[in-house]
Amino acid sequence: MSDMTLLEAINLALHHEMARDPDVVVLGEDVGVNGGVFRATVGLRDKFGFKRVIDTPLAEGLIAGVAVGMATQGLKPVAEFQFQGFIFPGMEQIICQAARMRNRTRGRLSCPIVYRSPYGAGIHSPEHHSESVEALFAHIPGLRVVIPSSPKRAYGLLLSAIRSPDPVMFFEPDRIYRAMKSDVVDDGIGLPLDVCFTLRTGHDLTIVAWGACILEVMRASQALSDEGIQCEVLDLATIKPLDMASILASIRKTGRLLVVHEACGSFGVGAEIVARVTEEAFTSLKAPPKRLTGVDAAVPYYRNEEHYLITEQDIALMAHQLMENKWL
Repeated sequence: MSDMTLLEAINLALHHEMARDPDVVVLGEDVGVNGGVFRATVGLRDKFGFKRVIDTPLAEGLIAGVAVGMATQGLKPVAEFQFQGFIFPGMEQIICQAARMRNRTRGRLSCPIVYRSPYGAGIHSPEHHSESVEALFAHIPGLRVVIPSSPKRAYGLLLSAIRSPDPVMFFEPDRIYRAMKSDVVDDGIGLPLDVCFTLRTGHDLTIVAWGACILEVMRASQALSDEGIQCEVLDLATIKPLDMASILASIRKTGRLLVVHEACGSFGVGAEIVARVTEEAFTSLKAPPKRLTGVDAAVPYYRNEEHYLITEQDIALMAHQLMENKWL
């Protein structure tokens, strides 16, 4: 057991799985020469060599496409994109090849790929380094979308993602890469995909969030608890497919829903959750569901980031509004 950051937990999971399974390979820009832009892959080349830790050209389409070829021929590639906003040149390969391979070949071939990428604002970088577009990938049939929010979950979810027989978009919230530490046991036990994690139980309000927003949600929930408002906090973790069973069970207990995410609100994951809750648990709701999201605009440059990011105070204010609001 070690006390480590989310970034260190990612590195530990990669070391573990590459040692366990010789078919696992890592590729991406600078992943070998210096461990990548955030040093997530540091030490891998020294341990596993040039043939399994492969530096690529600055060509995201190539990274995405080569990973498809590797995956269909027996390897298990973990491909790193330096930032989520850099993935777009590889979208044709991800959407038209990786996501469709199992269906196109009627199960003869699959694509056990993990496409890793840091994402999100809060690190004082330009917009392409700071975007949150997980909803874009969640819309694509054949892709699983996973976002860890703590070191322990990063380790366990990445192990399970690498072992998945189908492609996984694994987005790591860079704002909390080094913002927290927790105990991580290098036991090789993967955490389940496709399920929410209940981080806090309560009976007044359900808050669903993921990624870096979990940090503010947990702080706000503690402050609300001191005021007598008990929040149930669900870490969505797997964005696609949604674990609606856990969300609905919580709604039937609390009767109120707040979804918090950094991505823009329009056509987002929060909208999908609210839609499904109103379709399947409308009579359990004591008040209209609410979303607290990023604005429909590009992430601003770092001097204005504080006005873009969701704060603990924003969450507490919205929670109070939900508690006071009732159906007319």
